Amino acid sequence: MIDLDETDRALLRALAQDATASAGALGRALGLSQPACWRRIKRLREAGVFRGAQLDMDAQALGFGVTVFLGVKLAAKGRSSVEDFERAVQAIPEVQTVEHVLGAYDYRLRVVARDISDFERVLRRRIMTLPGVGNLDANVLLSEERRLGPLG
Repeated sequence: MIDLDETDRALLRALAQDATASAGALGRALGLSQPACWRRIKRLREAGVFRGAQLDMDAQALGFGVTVFLGVKLAAKGRSSVEDFERAVQAIPEVQTVEHVLGAYDYRLRVVARDISDFERVLRRRIMTLPGVGNLDANVLLSEERRLGPLG
């Protein structure tokens, strides 16, 4: 765990808004020199606060108009069935995230599809045939509010 001061928090909020911003631009916005800002970014990265930058793609603009959250309950909970499921689900490109959760289901999947009939195809041909799948519960995303994270 790393001690974060208010400047570190402001820097993380700024990076969460635009991870492509230069150390010079970030420094100017935060009242730091470019080298001081760069040193802080390097220290935060080395401490594991963040590991890099990701491109946030708009699924709608790419033709994926439906997002579904799937709760997956495994039929059996043995080590091999969990490993088999996790390995197989990683190979499905429509599955954006795989979260191992505690509660009514064992996994929560975020699945994108072009439309509902495309989602049905992915569900029937790919997800329902995964090893160990028992019960499924689907929730269609209606709208989404993005948050910057715990410091945003």
